[in-house]
This record gives sequence, C-alpha cells and structure tokens, in this order.
Amino acid sequence: MKKVFRYLLIGLLVIVVAAGGFAAFVAIRGIPEYSPEKIALAVNATPERIAKGRQLSSMLCNGCHMDENTGKLTGRAMDEVPQFGTIYSKNITKDPEHGIGKWTDGEIAYLLRTGITPKGRFLPVMAKLHRMSDEDIQSVIAFLRSGHMWVSADNTQHPASSYSFLAKFLANIKVLKPMSFPKGAVPEPDTTNKVKWGEYVCLYRVECYTCHSADFTTDDFENPEKSKGFFGGGNKFELPGGKEIYSRNLTMDEETGIGKWTEDEFVRAVKTGIVPGGQPSLRQPMKPYVDLSDNEVRAIYAYLKTLPSIKNKVERNF
Repeated sequence: MKKVFRYLLIGLLVIVVAAGGFAAFVAIRGIPEYSPEKIALAVNATPERIAKGRQLSSMLCNGCHMDENTGKLTGRAMDEVPQFGTIYSKNITKDPEHGIGKWTDGEIAYLLRTGITPKGRFLPVMAKLHRMSDEDIQSVIAFLRSGHMWVSADNTQHPASSYSFLAKFLANIKVLKPMSFPKGAVPEPDTTNKVKWGEYVCLYRVECYTCHSADFTTDDFENPEKSKGFFGGGNKFELPGGKEIYSRNLTMDEETGIGKWTEDEFVRAVKTGIVPGGQPSLRQPMKPYVDLSDNEVRAIYAYLKTLPSIKNKVERNF
C-alpha cells in the first residue's frame, strides 16, 4: 500500500512540475508567431468596390479601430475585452510607418483571412474572415486604399498589446489560432436563398456570433455553430469606468431571447437600436448597423429562426 501511495505521490509531483513548466513556457513564449504566405493579389479599386468597402468597414473595422479623437481608423485601447489583457487595435490608415501604407494587397488579404501580420505576428482578438467572399475582401482592401478621411495617413501610435496569461495559454493550445488562407475562390453568397444569405451575413461578414455567444474565449472561428452558447448571449464586456454589460440572447426563445419579436421589430432594433416597447437596446461596444440593408437584416432574422432556442436570461445591466 505504501508503495502504491509513493507512486501516486511521484506521479502527482510529475504532473505538478510538468504543469508548472508548461505555464512558464507559455508566459515566456507569449503569443505564437507564424510564417505568413506570400499572396499574389492586385485589387482593382473600382468606385463600386470602394463604396462597398466603406459599408463593410463601417461594420467590421470601425468598432475596434475607430478612434473618436482622430476620427480615423488609427486604433484604440480595447478596454471591453480585459480577459485578453491590455489590448490596442492597430492603426490601419495609409500611414507608411505606423499604419498599413506599405502593405501589399496580398498582405492585407492574408491578415483579414488568417489573423497573421506580414511579420508573422498572430492577432488573437482580431476577426478572421476566412469565409468572406473574395469580392467582399477586395472591396475592403479597395476602401483601405481610398482617399476616404477614415483611412487618410495618420502617424498615431499605440503601445504594444500586453496579453493576459489566459490569451497566451489559449493561443498556445490552439484554441485561439489563425485560420487557413482559402486554397480556392470564395464565391459570393446566394442572395436568392434567404436563410443562406442570412447565414453568410451573420456569420462570415459581420460575425454577430462572436459577441452574442457565451464568451470570446470559447468562440469557434472555424466552425461558428460549435461556439459555446451559440447566439445565446451572455458574453461579458467591460465598459469605461468598470461597468459590465452582457450581450443579448438572439435565439428564438420567447422568454429570454427574441422569439416574440416580429421581423420588422428585429430590423428596427438592428438598424436603430430601439427594441419592441420603445426602449433603447444598444450600448457600447455595439452600435446600430445603419449600413446593413433592410433585406440583409431580414435575411439574418430568417437564419436566426432556424437555430435551436437557448433559454438563457441575460441581465442587461441598464
């Protein structure tokens, strides 16, 4: 019996030492780096693409990269995601030194799809648009190259992000990981199929699920439907001043979700921020999606109606 106990104790000590060693490795290594692929891409920046890119950027980029002090996409401190550490979004203006003015179209496309910069740094907090259509990706790039004031060259700098141990750990065990760059063409969605169109807009264009599932740390970028609490809400955000807010349950549960909302009420909530009953529904960091067309929002509603309902009462704290 003593021998068994001794072996158990030795085994436990080995586990403790190994765990401590791995924790030290993670803390020292930090966020893993990768070797970016060279992507040959030259975007034809037509007026139509620039206009579409501005619409997409207003929904995809502005929330994280718009600095209210500069009125440009110069980046900012992302206080709402403290679980990842002290995070600063990048300056993505055309400034050649502190922005992305020297990046090639292929390098921008690679970052947008994989989350990897030209220098091989992985950005775990950034959206990975690996299933966005080629046309949408090129439209975003065309806009970032345009003369719009949001992206005019600005040399604003921010400190380097300081990632939490949780972020480092999740990145090292590949829970937070880059997405693969598509091997073939990614076509435009079928807009005649309302549910499929809504799925594309909701999951791969504006990525609603990342905020409206249970937690950023359990979002599954590769298979969004496998994210914990998929669209059941409850994801915590920390606002300036320490106030906490939780994302809304967007499943069709009638008691805790949006099951009693009509399609028109959903469109109004998404585009104006007013929910049924006349009360404001949106608080930072989410803002009204004024650049989504009514038909796009109706398609999202059609897609949400196909999802399993989740009973999850979220305390909205406002």
